[in-house]
Amino acid sequence: MSTPNTPVKVTWTGGREYWTKREPGIDLFMWRKSPKGKASEFPVFFVHGSSMAAQPTFDLTVPGRPFSSAMDWFVDKGFDTWCVDCEGYGRSSKHRDINFDITNGAADLAAASEFILKETGAKKLLVYGISSGALKGALFAQNHPERVERIALDAFVWTGEGSHTLDNRKKRLNEWLSMNRRPIDQAFVRSIFERDHPDTADAATVQAFADAILTLDDSVPTGTYVDMCSKLPVVDPKKLEMATLIMRGEFDGIASYDDLAAFFKELPNNDKQFTVMAGISHASFQQKNYMMCYHILHSFFTQPAPIYRADGH
Repeated sequence: MSTPNTPVKVTWTGGREYWTKREPGIDLFMWRKSPKGKASEFPVFFVHGSSMAAQPTFDLTVPGRPFSSAMDWFVDKGFDTWCVDCEGYGRSSKHRDINFDITNGAADLAAASEFILKETGAKKLLVYGISSGALKGALFAQNHPERVERIALDAFVWTGEGSHTLDNRKKRLNEWLSMNRRPIDQAFVRSIFERDHPDTADAATVQAFADAILTLDDSVPTGTYVDMCSKLPVVDPKKLEMATLIMRGEFDGIASYDDLAAFFKELPNNDKQFTVMAGISHASFQQKNYMMCYHILHSFFTQPAPIYRADGH
């Protein structure tokens, strides 16, 4: 692992890479880790946020920190796990002169999910999205409910009401509108963990996360920032038909409690949960309490479906 003055390039092992085309000229990179032997009925599909690609978020390695890779942890529990770099991020295509917004990301998930279901033979997916990845995941699930068994939305935002992080970000909206990509560096990655509450993530994990992110990208699209500052809401909760989990970090400045509670109330499927994660700020899987996040998500993904009488009650 590096220091802020000596960054290192990260490599990923132990999985398999896949590629699919969303349409001609748009290549999407997918990364898969799966257990030996029979896997769970539904694969887990992880969706990354605004400022980093998929592998740094879900397949991180930090010496001395067991299961820093959420994918490894879920594989250990018998799940087939997948993630995708949305267009504009990581190894996926970046050449188009657009800002790669939330709608574009939801289309990426539609293409990747179609590939995953065909490749695995599964009928549906278990979806986890974080921050703008939760918005992309929810919009994808809204558009393709037939592909989603359960969905977990972490660090989600609905209308943006009460979000002090978005209030601060809106001050730079004209800047985001003027460019399709914004530069990132180690200082920016550290700021993700400094803006909400001190000491919720350890320095070694933040440094490893920065190294992994910057191995793949030195800039990221502005589209999700623009959408979250000026176009919310982009998801209609009444159209999310599947079982849904809302995960909110106690100190998360993106996701205000009242905004999420209003969203939760509108979800039509009563197989739903809202959990507040103590000691967590924004980047849940990189926090000191990351194992708690895994446990909450695993519990939701393995919960038996409710049994109804023939009359639907």
